[in-house]
Amino acid sequence: MNLVSLNIESIQLGHPLPFVLRGADGVLLAQKGYVIRTREELAKMVGRGRQLCVDTDESGDSHRAYLAQLQRMLIADTNLGEIAAMKMTAGEQAAAARTGKTLPDWPELQLRATQLLRAPSPSDFGGRFQSLHDELVRHCEQTPDATLLALIYLSTQETRMYSATHSMLVSCVCMVVAREMLRWPSGRVQQLGHAALSMNIAMTELQDQLVLQTQPLTATQIAAVEDHAARSEALLRHLGVADPVWLEAVRCHHHRTPGPLAKKTEAQQMARLLQRADIFGARMAPRAARLPMPVTAAMQASYYDEEHQVDEAGAALVKTLGVYPPGAFVRLASREVGVVIRRGTTATTPRVAVVTNRDGMPTGELIPRDTGMPPWKITGVVAFKDVRVKLPLDRLLQMV
Repeated sequence: MNLVSLNIESIQLGHPLPFVLRGADGVLLAQKGYVIRTREELAKMVGRGRQLCVDTDESGDSHRAYLAQLQRMLIADTNLGEIAAMKMTAGEQAAAARTGKTLPDWPELQLRATQLLRAPSPSDFGGRFQSLHDELVRHCEQTPDATLLALIYLSTQETRMYSATHSMLVSCVCMVVAREMLRWPSGRVQQLGHAALSMNIAMTELQDQLVLQTQPLTATQIAAVEDHAARSEALLRHLGVADPVWLEAVRCHHHRTPGPLAKKTEAQQMARLLQRADIFGARMAPRAARLPMPVTAAMQASYYDEEHQVDEAGAALVKTLGVYPPGAFVRLASREVGVVIRRGTTATTPRVAVVTNRDGMPTGELIPRDTGMPPWKITGVVAFKDVRVKLPLDRLLQMV
């Protein structure tokens, strides 16, 4: 064991540890990936171990160079969290290159969507919108599970770019459901994706404000929310959209119209699926004024209609995504906690990557589990806020 001491001020609260943390006598204080949330918790660790240390012998090759550099940087009071983030990102990119997987740059897509939907211009809206939509279509068709994982995972924590992230999630969920479960033709699936991505275009900036707002909505804000569907349709017409089905689906996406899909027009069917996916995404997203719903409750809200009957579009969504969709955190019969990374053969038996063991400690490495096996049967969901490990999205996507 070769222990290297750490400055307590270099530990960034609220971020995953990039290495195993030990005391001066080598006693284990925290596993790699554990999140220390408060200074009081950190002080207790120091009390138990007398000093914070890292064992360079147990750290992998990817961290040995990091630790050598860390000792020099700590002298200059460089922020450990920034160094860790830089090194971890580089490691993830190298892993992607080794496996041959090209992962989408989801933060870049979030930014592109936010910029496009917040300030659309008739001069370039059509090309920019179609380019973004085409990329989402490609990801939905080629890697649907990874796409769902990314957008659901991001939606459970995103507040700065909530509106665009939500629109991308609803668009991709709808397209996957329409293609895999409803068997709609490709052209109709694309119309649906267009409508979902643009349904809130008239209130993108307002939505991003409301996510962070703790005070009740003002009368002006309530009016803007209530008529945003009609305003979105009008704005899309101004931006050059002429597809009547796309426009009608946007205008009707908040209509409460339960009943069989077969009795609705094509645009109304799209609007109904949009509404169900919109409810699902919104219920599990965080707000400054309320906690997000557990994913199963969000699913249930979309599954039953306004008359408390099974909704055809909502049922298609649940059957496609599963009761525990990619990106959800679940507890297993083994008392481990994992994140769903891929849908399974049934709605209740997805593939899971374990992130904490039965004692609640981070596993360090993600451990795949088949929840169709009795030892790893899912026994319930875990709220995102209760998961003590914050994993980089790219690391999760490598497991899909």
